[in-house]
Amino acid sequence: MKILYPDYDNCIANFACSILKHFGAEPLNPSLPLADSLLERRFKNVVVILLDGMGNNIIEANLEPNGFFRSRLAGTYSSVFPPTTVAATTAMDSGLFPVQTAWLGWTGYFPEVDKNVVYFLNQDFDTDIQIEGDSIAWKYVPYNKLGAQIEAAGYEAHFLAPFSEPFPKDFGSLCGEIKRLCNKDSEKYIYAYWDQPDTIMHRKGCFGERAKSTLRSLECEIEALVGELSDTLVFVTADHGHIDSPKAVITDYPDIMECLVRMPSIEPRCLNLFVKNGMEEQLKAAFAEHFVDKFMLMSKAEVKERQLFGKGTPHPRFDEMLGDYIAVGIGDISIYNKKSKNFVGNHAGLTADEMTIPLIAVKKD
Repeated sequence: MKILYPDYDNCIANFACSILKHFGAEPLNPSLPLADSLLERRFKNVVVILLDGMGNNIIEANLEPNGFFRSRLAGTYSSVFPPTTVAATTAMDSGLFPVQTAWLGWTGYFPEVDKNVVYFLNQDFDTDIQIEGDSIAWKYVPYNKLGAQIEAAGYEAHFLAPFSEPFPKDFGSLCGEIKRLCNKDSEKYIYAYWDQPDTIMHRKGCFGERAKSTLRSLECEIEALVGELSDTLVFVTADHGHIDSPKAVITDYPDIMECLVRMPSIEPRCLNLFVKNGMEEQLKAAFAEHFVDKFMLMSKAEVKERQLFGKGTPHPRFDEMLGDYIAVGIGDISIYNKKSKNFVGNHAGLTADEMTIPLIAVKKD
């Protein structure tokens, strides 16, 4: 599989910085030239619809070349590393790289509680026990949301998602809410997130009929929505791509397990590894034996030198949350902590299919 490193001058965080710049806010990172050119003209509404997991490989495999999405493809650009929802949607919602937010993946190691915490759910990942009280992630690694930055610059900003008020129950309801907001007489930014096709591809794979039908339904509903809008610039994009990924379970490899201080965090295709003193060589030998050409083992020093998680000043907690090594997926395998996980499709590795995302743009005058 082709390895592709993130391009931190041409990625989803840069796209968010273009949005900030358009609305008169001051981004902390460079903007995305492709988006800047599309945002030169002022529209009453700027709408970003992010479809989780809809990488460029996914639309090429599942949608017609002359369909609504592919015929309006303005270009492709990069996710962040790891190309996964927590890291990439946070980049879209902040204009910052993962190194700057410390929102690194599905789970993060928080030394304050000595747990691998699920960012979005506030759970102990290794026990599935809910952590009582305030969100650990928001307590220790808060960030300034894009909408708040736009509102501080004097414009309206709205966020829509199935888990956020008014809690749209289906994609049609989400589109209806976008239309309602667009009809208001004010210049505004609308960011809408939907968890498909990611959810169905995790369960059923990336290239079967379920994935195709889900994508075609999303495409049809967005085409219908756009047809009812005016004075609006609509972007459709994704946070990351997706691949079909065979499963391995780390507890099946005792020579790896005996090297580790704790269970891995971040993602099954981006394993954050804290290593016992003196066990580094055994860890490297074990990965070379079991996962040659499937995973790349990178030391903490190499990760930081390559700026794998992004440029700029690291978040104060980034260093202590990062393990001694990162095992990065460069083949198709995912390594889970638990035997109970049965995903078919997955992401968060360093392949072109996971890293490359589309920027679809439609101008409605």
